[in-house]
Amino acid sequence: MMNESTYPRFPVMLVDDEEQALTSFEMTLRSARMNNFMRCQDSRKVMPLLSDQEVEVMLLDLSMPHLTGEELLPMIASDFPEVPVIVITGANDVDTAVKCMKAGAFDYMVKPVEKNRLIGGVRRAIEIRELQRENRMLRAHVLTGQVEHPEAFSEIVTCSPAMRSIFQYIEAICTSPRPVLITGETGVGKELVARAVHALSGRQGRFVPVNVAGLDDNVFADALFGHKKGAFTGADQARSGLLEQASGGTLFLDEIGDLNAASQVKLLRLLQDGEFFPLGSDVPKRSDARVVVATNQSLGALEDSGKFRKDLYYRLCDHHVHIPPLRERLEDLPLLVEHFLEKASKTLDKKKPTPPDELVTMMIDSVSAHKAGKLSMEAFKGHIFKDRIPDEQDPAKERRASMTFHEKLPTLKEAEDLLISEAMRRAEGNQSIAALSLGISRQALNKRLRKKASITSGNTNRSII
Repeated sequence: MMNESTYPRFPVMLVDDEEQALTSFEMTLRSARMNNFMRCQDSRKVMPLLSDQEVEVMLLDLSMPHLTGEELLPMIASDFPEVPVIVITGANDVDTAVKCMKAGAFDYMVKPVEKNRLIGGVRRAIEIRELQRENRMLRAHVLTGQVEHPEAFSEIVTCSPAMRSIFQYIEAICTSPRPVLITGETGVGKELVARAVHALSGRQGRFVPVNVAGLDDNVFADALFGHKKGAFTGADQARSGLLEQASGGTLFLDEIGDLNAASQVKLLRLLQDGEFFPLGSDVPKRSDARVVVATNQSLGALEDSGKFRKDLYYRLCDHHVHIPPLRERLEDLPLLVEHFLEKASKTLDKKKPTPPDELVTMMIDSVSAHKAGKLSMEAFKGHIFKDRIPDEQDPAKERRASMTFHEKLPTLKEAEDLLISEAMRRAEGNQSIAALSLGISRQALNKRLRKKASITSGNTNRSII
């Protein structure tokens, strides 16, 4: 059984003394993925119901016995000003419409209300309520500086103020059904952020990730929307797609910038109408899965070049999370070193070692110079062997030894001692780095150092005697 998310968050209150009108309104709104309603046929119960239950938006009939809509409207505006009220009446009267709008109505519609007009008006009211809630939460976060649900971000290793601000923003938008666009360079943790959005959303369905890079239109449609039996050669039975698996949950589309033009049209229809067509079917299905997308590309630049639809870009930008690269939050490096050391130690069932101070210094230097993509090992090698790198400006120039020889050459043993001493000096006493620069193992270097210390100690003792 598929999960179904509740939308909107609080019920749409339908107020009309005619049962048929209430049913008609509800059926129309249900066709637009709304499934949370509260009916009221007795206008005298409206104010008590509002006191007991928060509502998202109200549809209010003007002509009712006991209390008319015109009498109720100023009472609602006074006691519950946050509730948008859409007035619905059978009288096409300009004066009445103006009077209602002045009394605080959000919108005014005349029966019979056209389907798209009703759905559009209710959607706008819901979006405004969601934005108001998000703004309140963001203001509260700014004032307190706190993340209310840090456990949702436990997989993201950071102490960065910039990342904390992102977490606060995610907490503010997490319950919204609208799409979320996550941008950032490769490796910054876009899927981890998407999973945090899902974890905080309260949705009971699954988190279903799919990488859309390189998928042609048929593969994309079959993977997401499924197919009917006989839709194509080899389709021996019907199959549901990933979108149905994400029902009541979150569908995460990674590398959205690589989506081809035909697939972009299908995704746009899904976001606009909540409908999709399985391959081979001319009957649409509905989806209530929340769509979260990610890309390491600039969708704005792709839009300008004509490679990405403007209307789809607009739909995806309702909520935008941009994750800064690691070079812009170097304070996270020591935490990441500890995290991966602990992870490796657990995997190997060993005690976690203490990293040398030089390691973090090297990482900060390398990441600072890093631009994009995969961090090259050359940056670390360059740091370790910075005094041994040949002059690339002059290929004919050979690397020269840093030792100066007198007329008498040193013995091999004396040369070895000099090399070891110089390597230890450059490595600031770190045996691992010194051994790497000498091209030997740390154990071999340690053995030579112990032997040297023993000989030195022996010579000192003999000289005293």
